[in-house]
Amino acid sequence: MTKTLAIFCLLFTVLASGRWVRADAARRPNVILIMADDVGSECFGCYGSKQYATPNIDRMAREGLRFSHCYSQPLCTPSRVKIMTGMSNVRNYSAFSILNRDQRTIGHALRDAGYETLVAGKWQLLGAEHYPERFRGRGTRPGEAGFDRHCLWQIDRLGSRYWNPLLNIDGATKEFAKDDFGPDVATDYIIDFMEKQRDSDKPFFIYYPMILVHGPFVPTPASQSRKSKDRQKNFEDMVVHMDKLVGRIVDKTKELGLEKETLILFTADNGTHKSLKSVLNGRTIQGGKGLTTDAGTREPLIAYWPGVTPRGKVADDLVDFSDFMPTLMDAAGAKPPSGLDGRTFLPQLRGQKGSPREWVYCYYCPRPERSKPVRFVRDQRWKLYGDGRLFDIAQDPFEKSPITTPAEIEGAAAALTKLQAALATMPPKGQSLLKGLR
Repeated sequence: MTKTLAIFCLLFTVLASGRWVRADAARRPNVILIMADDVGSECFGCYGSKQYATPNIDRMAREGLRFSHCYSQPLCTPSRVKIMTGMSNVRNYSAFSILNRDQRTIGHALRDAGYETLVAGKWQLLGAEHYPERFRGRGTRPGEAGFDRHCLWQIDRLGSRYWNPLLNIDGATKEFAKDDFGPDVATDYIIDFMEKQRDSDKPFFIYYPMILVHGPFVPTPASQSRKSKDRQKNFEDMVVHMDKLVGRIVDKTKELGLEKETLILFTADNGTHKSLKSVLNGRTIQGGKGLTTDAGTREPLIAYWPGVTPRGKVADDLVDFSDFMPTLMDAAGAKPPSGLDGRTFLPQLRGQKGSPREWVYCYYCPRPERSKPVRFVRDQRWKLYGDGRLFDIAQDPFEKSPITTPAEIEGAAAALTKLQAALATMPPKGQSLLKGLR
């Protein structure tokens, strides 16, 4: 081979290799992670509800993959820290409204993988002006968490989240007009970003921790009356509006020709407010926000990725909130760091068996400076608390009757042994911003 031919072959190999790298990058999906605020799985038609109208989310479930066993933390900030970092609260949760500044998030991971990153909706991770001074500003700003763009309620200031909202947009705080509705503003910002990304060479990651449907329970732009004071009716209207906004985002991926290139995950951060009641399969469910029962922690999870996710399938695999970060990194072709508590469920999204987890661990201590921690480990049926209480959730979803004689109940003794071993693998003590290890 002549020297000239050898150089030509080398250049061809490098260029071809470069093209293949770009082609691989082009096949990486855009990712949209949507997390509603304060709503349990009992409020969705695809989970059996006849009370709430959620046609867009139900359509995602019919055309995508629905999980029946997704578990969050019982409260907002604990869930946000967990889903963003892939780690149990026992390792990195230190105060309400705070994301520790040393944490590596999904935003960092996907930005480093070459994604354009955006977060819109509700932040509550810096320690805003209305929190005690010892917490104020001690957390993390969106840019410090790996997000290039943001449109958020409650970074450093509070203000209204619904009508006449006060939002921070890319570092500038703006108070909107009395007829502007905060969730609509955040969704418009996302839609505008998606339109601008249509012709980009880079994939995008959108994290949408929704403002809806957290209290106060107010009429929405589609409500019959803007003066309604009926909390239950207003909440039901808010669920409808939440569904509408999710539908706008899904429809935009179709309009832009990005539907088959975009993975959309929909979930919620914790259970419904305690003042609200829902009827599901003939059973009245009191909202369980703040509780460690299913009403506080069992959440919807729907994966929509046309041509990839199995159509209309229901998966019984356990999914923990710590699993989202490694899953999205897996989808982006990035290697998750060591030390995460989560595991990828990307194979399941592709219709494969994957490596489903055998148990989920929850460490719940929302105010570490004064709360007593509660911890439990569970599988689809059995649940063991750190104080030794064992429940058969399939028979006792409200946890009224702990099992005192597991040897006399089929499967209980084996479950107890398994869950005790699992509990022993996790640290018993967490962190406190004020007091260190507790």
